[in-house]
Amino acid sequence: MGIRCGIVGLPNVGKSTLFNALTATGAAQVGNFPFCTVDPNVGRVNVPDPRLEAIRDIAASQKTVWNQIEFVDIAGLVKGASRGEGLGNKFLANIREVDAVLHLVRCFDGGDVSHVDGSVDPLRDIETIDTELMLSDLESLEKRADASAKRAKGGDREAQADLPLMERALEALRDGCPARSIEVSEDERKRFDMLQLLTSKPVLYVCNVDEGDAAEGNAHTQTVAAHAASENAQAVVVSAKIESELAEIEDPEEKSVFLEDLGLEKPGLNRVIRAAYALLGLITFFTAGPKEARAWTVVNGAKAPQAAGEIHGDFERGFICAETIGFDDYIALKGEQGAKQAGRMRQEGRDYGVKDGDVFLFRFNV
Repeated sequence: MGIRCGIVGLPNVGKSTLFNALTATGAAQVGNFPFCTVDPNVGRVNVPDPRLEAIRDIAASQKTVWNQIEFVDIAGLVKGASRGEGLGNKFLANIREVDAVLHLVRCFDGGDVSHVDGSVDPLRDIETIDTELMLSDLESLEKRADASAKRAKGGDREAQADLPLMERALEALRDGCPARSIEVSEDERKRFDMLQLLTSKPVLYVCNVDEGDAAEGNAHTQTVAAHAASENAQAVVVSAKIESELAEIEDPEEKSVFLEDLGLEKPGLNRVIRAAYALLGLITFFTAGPKEARAWTVVNGAKAPQAAGEIHGDFERGFICAETIGFDDYIALKGEQGAKQAGRMRQEGRDYGVKDGDVFLFRFNV
């Protein structure tokens, strides 16, 4: 399944710098002026996973196919974006197309880059973005709710099902809360997602700090982390400057030394992706053979036939069973043959819930 994350924030907080570093493309123009990015830049990156490398080595696979995540660098939003200020309507439309929002917040003082509001205040910046997104949702949802109410009175079943969700979302928005704050049942989830509300998107706060604060954060990042916790969200600390420098280093050992000198275990990309997977409730399973070893993504809670469907629709339609080896067993027993001989390769049926790290061989008949 494809994963698309939009990087949003005020102008000049480092979105394009972070995008370039994460994707290592240099595709996004970087400049110290608002609306440097007009059309969204898009880049796809492999999801780092040492488990896939270990599986590949044991299976002696000729090819390695990684999970991928897509980052979208969306132009900076300003006050009044919901009314079209700063090409706001165009930028807001870009947010509707992503699965999750990476809200980049400036958490460093000083430097050569000016702040659009003249001072650094992460909570004020977050409130500015949230307010514009909520105002946009409120305006569009009020119009749609009125139309749905009329259709519901006329007996339209779709409108009758949508209207209660719309009314609950409107109540939250009028109280100054994002649409994602309302409780939505599993049965309602698909219908709620189809409303395509900006504030229904899950949010990961990304704190952009100076080099010296990349390992431990600072007072600003603590403030953001507390705010994220109050929303049951997450926050990660990243230095866009460090990530930019890291992207220019090709030698893996040199990268490790660079990170170690800064007191960092992993690049910011790894932390952002791990947090994004957790935010979206995603897990990884693997397939392996002589031709290729491959990582696949499913929603946590997916059943074996759904995982098979990620590979091909025929696999799901004709699903018979999933021959399954846990990752730890696969490594300890040196692959499929060792797991079979040790009785650690299991046949799982339609009701099997996929576990993170499962190695599958699907049996199907179409």
